[in-house]
Amino acid sequence: MFIFEVLAGDYRARRGRLSLPHGTVQTPAFMAVATQAAVKTMSPQEVRDTGTEMLVCNTYHLYLRPGHKLIQKAGGVSAFMGWHRPVLTDSGGYQIYSLAALSRTGDEGAEFQSHIDGSRHFFTPELVIEIQRALGSDIAMCLDDCPPFPVSRQQAEISVMRTTGWAQRCRTAAGADVNLFGIIQGATYHDLRRRSAEELLALDFPGYAIGGLCLGEPSALTYEITELVCSMIPPDKPRYLMGAGYPEDIINAVRAGVDLFDCVLPTRNGRTGTAFISTGRVLIRNAVYADDHGPLDPNCDCYTCRNFSRAYLRHLFLAGEALGPRLLSYHNLYFFQSLLRAIREAIACGRFDEWARQFLSRYAQVTGQDSDLVSVNRND
Repeated sequence: MFIFEVLAGDYRARRGRLSLPHGTVQTPAFMAVATQAAVKTMSPQEVRDTGTEMLVCNTYHLYLRPGHKLIQKAGGVSAFMGWHRPVLTDSGGYQIYSLAALSRTGDEGAEFQSHIDGSRHFFTPELVIEIQRALGSDIAMCLDDCPPFPVSRQQAEISVMRTTGWAQRCRTAAGADVNLFGIIQGATYHDLRRRSAEELLALDFPGYAIGGLCLGEPSALTYEITELVCSMIPPDKPRYLMGAGYPEDIINAVRAGVDLFDCVLPTRNGRTGTAFISTGRVLIRNAVYADDHGPLDPNCDCYTCRNFSRAYLRHLFLAGEALGPRLLSYHNLYFFQSLLRAIREAIACGRFDEWARQFLSRYAQVTGQDSDLVSVNRND
């Protein structure tokens, strides 16, 4: 099953519903990252309680450990991890990019060295589809060539050509029984983005992802390219901006017409002591919170904010208690799901731009002292 419906629109922003084999997802949606079939520190029930409807797992990691055939025997990754809801699987292209020193990419596919035991492996587009079919993904991704930032025009052209060739092979291998998204590349070159979009649109995938962004380029450039690509994707196709996670990035991408997001920011920064709140961000280890007996976010009704003070959360982190990272990860994921819920409601009411201006006006970059955020990538 794959049905995407646009239920309401406010200029380019749209609210929709995505019906998949394991359930329905309201869009725009933020997908929690469960790279190795687990959202770090959180149980599936806790993840559900935050309002999360869909997870992202990783083909590269699950292929290496525990193996896609074992997961297939368990009934697919959703059943294997006790989630029983929709799962999108990333193809592993980003992981190959991030392991560039240990990988070699050519037109036939990508050879890489396992980060676990040093063994060598070769991903072809056909194998990536075979793995994702075994995982029982609700949405599978094509193998793509993801260039770094910055990248030369020549290398970006090679990436587009290779991504299109691999997409054609993935489309053939997937047949009609895999819900497969194409990934539009082109780095920061507008004409290459157009070329990549045109070539992949000709293959008529059920949905499209925008890859190769959120890799360190200026935010204004991210928004510019996102708007360009979204303007080319037909309105009946869902659009997925890979790796976008800061609230301001999500809001600007929704304004451009993006429907799906994923990022490790909520859980990774929760584990390291940074909380996202309605007025900015809090580094809970800071001394200013030692005697602060108020909630983490007075405007949040999650389990963490209803039951624990900033002083207690700071104590947990300083004492090395595992409960601290769990409670902050829970809050952060709840915050992001509340953000997306508010976005959907604003679109449905036709007041998205007004709501966005109000949110961003009170959402400061930092609350209290300076906060060192953990870098964004899709290996969590």
